[in-house]
Amino acid sequence: MNKTLTSQQKNAVLISIAKIITEEKSALLEANKTDVKNYSGDDLAMTDRLKVDEEKISGMILSLRQLVADVDPIGKELYHFTHENGLEVANKTAPFGTVLIIYESRPDVTVEAAGIAFKSGNKILLKGGKESVNSNLKIVEFWHKALSQNKISTNWVEYLDYNRTETQKFLQNPTQKVDLIVPRGGEKLIAFVKQYATCPVIVSGRGNNFIYVDKEADLKMTLKIILNAKTTKISACNAADKVLINSNLPNKEIFIKKLIAELLKFNVEILGDGKLSTFENVANFEDESIWFEEFLDYKIVLGSVNTDEEAIEKINKYGGGHSAVIITKNNETANVFMESVDSAAVYQNASTRFTDGGQFGLGGELAISTDKLHHRGPMGLQHLVTNKWYIYGNGQIR
Repeated sequence: MNKTLTSQQKNAVLISIAKIITEEKSALLEANKTDVKNYSGDDLAMTDRLKVDEEKISGMILSLRQLVADVDPIGKELYHFTHENGLEVANKTAPFGTVLIIYESRPDVTVEAAGIAFKSGNKILLKGGKESVNSNLKIVEFWHKALSQNKISTNWVEYLDYNRTETQKFLQNPTQKVDLIVPRGGEKLIAFVKQYATCPVIVSGRGNNFIYVDKEADLKMTLKIILNAKTTKISACNAADKVLINSNLPNKEIFIKKLIAELLKFNVEILGDGKLSTFENVANFEDESIWFEEFLDYKIVLGSVNTDEEAIEKINKYGGGHSAVIITKNNETANVFMESVDSAAVYQNASTRFTDGGQFGLGGELAISTDKLHHRGPMGLQHLVTNKWYIYGNGQIR
């Protein structure tokens, strides 16, 4: 087992790797160039996530600096009780132990997730996708250099360069103790991990987010929010895929035509349910299962609902449990919606694109959990902990 590290030791490693990434940036860009060149798929979201550029490197360095500045999450007292017999009982935060993260195409996760795990006292096993192997191995090389510079074992950050069969074998029969698994990626990856894992799994990465346009919505604001949520980053799990429009919305026809025109400027494929598929440039869909789909593409579904209750019911039935928005001037309506919708993040009058550890003030995130145990929504440094009971006595027996 890895020896417990002090906050000073952990911060020193994080400062070192930030410096190494800055100094060896060109080596990382070269490794990533090879990955991008080797990728032969046509998945837009995958391509976007795979590419490392100056902006992404700045983001990696920023996330490490924010982790250094953040409070160490370990040893925080959550509860204290003095027993009548004099026993002192305390409950404190503690590391999980070893966390395995399985992710697709995002080299920045190799920095951010490992940083969060390391600062929260956990050993991390990184299993990236084959499409980003050169970038990931280069970043792990940086981690090992940073750990070695600070005379700390490189075992804290380990890369599993496994193919699918080897990964399945490891999940079913791990060659080392694993306390928690976090799959970050599409539904196929999540299903694969859940099928074979033998320890707790926190699901992350599925979006299928809904925006509900209430009859008291500000239409100018609505257009701005929908376009931002749909088009600014289609590879993000916080992008919007479905829009529900209240049938009693004033000037509804004019608004829908304007929305369609704006979406077409971004080449978004527009699908509509029965009532909305009659509009020009909106295609009808036969299969109701489309409501369950996360697109990660320039594609959107527009639907019509008669009441707030119908919108809530539809979101709870089909949504991914990630993010949901109501656009309305009526705060009471918004409050009922936000209390009733079963999503990790609920919004009034803002884009789903804010569901992100950095945007929520967490510095970064290991994952965005759509599970309810052990944590929900963006999982930052303070959430990648479990707890432990400490009992201090002087001979008490029961």
